[in-house]
Amino acid sequence: MARILVFGSLNIDYTYSVPHIVRPGETLTSTALCCSAGGKGANQAAAAAAAGLDVFMAGRIGRDGVFLLDVLGRYGVDTRFVRAGGTPTGNAIIQVDESGQNSIVLFPGGNREIGEEEIEEAVSFFSAGDILLLQNEINGLGSLIDKASGRGMRVMFNPAPFDDSVFSLPLDKVSMLFVNEIEGAAMAHLSASAGYDEILGRLSSLYPEIGIVLTAGENGAFYGSGTTRSSCSAVKCEAVDTTGAGDTFIGYFIAGCERGYDIPEALRFASAAASIAVSRHGAMESIPFLQEAEDRR
Repeated sequence: MARILVFGSLNIDYTYSVPHIVRPGETLTSTALCCSAGGKGANQAAAAAAAGLDVFMAGRIGRDGVFLLDVLGRYGVDTRFVRAGGTPTGNAIIQVDESGQNSIVLFPGGNREIGEEEIEEAVSFFSAGDILLLQNEINGLGSLIDKASGRGMRVMFNPAPFDDSVFSLPLDKVSMLFVNEIEGAAMAHLSASAGYDEILGRLSSLYPEIGIVLTAGENGAFYGSGTTRSSCSAVKCEAVDTTGAGDTFIGYFIAGCERGYDIPEALRFASAAASIAVSRHGAMESIPFLQEAEDRR
């Protein structure tokens, strides 16, 4: 199987349990506070490693984030390309309501201070056929895509959180996109009320050479590539915290494909892993290991 370089965000998550997501002008008392490991990049790296892949993490932390390396190490992630600096580690303020839904505010911290030397050092360690997995929480994405593509790596991209800078990236060098319905509609230039089939159809038309994975929470997941379509239902569970569920899905979907599963099987495998994650509190800490996902699949 290919090696995976996840060049992305490493965050400290501050998660507040609240009766409902705070409204404008409202002051709300939380019932609990948890400080834990997170960041889309780190979560996806942990999920892919938990699923049995050979995963390397690259990015930046501050001195306050050294514990993140220990947590990633417990999942089997190689952190040799993570650099520590004087800027504080990125962090996220997360509200989780009684139904498990969340609302997140991000502070980028060191995640937005990636240098060209770091990019070159990390990417040069990998070879043709290896995978570069990216999210939209760090700087330097264009350079990363160009350099990885130049080495023959497969570039996979989760454009989250979405903003218009995504359209300036060399997306023609990306082999797979992971989006939820909000990100997918924005990339497809559709309204937020667009249906899943419409979003997937428009994205597949705009990017016919790219595999599109559209996650839809309790409504399952969808895949499109050109005229090919696949889907799976969500695995039923009692959700307590949806933070990190999409990241778990992405790591496990890639692992499923690398393990030789066809697309429908990989979707089910990833959905099973995500269903376990949402039944637990936290982001990275909620990610299941391989046998748990296999048992649920």
